[in-house]
Amino acid sequence: MAYSETKIVIGGIAHIPVLIFIANFIKGKFEVKKETLKKTLVKEDPVKVIEAKETLVKEDKEKAIKKLSNKLDNIEEKADEVFEKVKKKKKDKKKKKKKDMKRD
Repeated sequence: MAYSETKIVIGGIAHIPVLIFIANFIKGKFEVKKETLKKTLVKEDPVKVIEAKETLVKEDKEKAIKKLSNKLDNIEEKADEVFEKVKKKKKDKKKKKKKDMKRD
């Protein structure tokens, strides 16, 4: 039994809503549902603005600041030295492991 082109087209068009329904049904099963957005209001205390007045730093304070900065510089230098030593020891351990692996 042969079908005319119009019957085939009409049959295809009739099945489109069914295919759309099936596609939406599958999509709905796998779709992640969105949570409702909850608005929260956070109250912040106003920040107090303190205007800085021009003040002169006393010589004693200036000397103390310089001493502290010098101490910090020394600490940074020592930390760098320690870091380099640790780095070197790690390299030596790796080399030693490689030598031990080759011997085995």
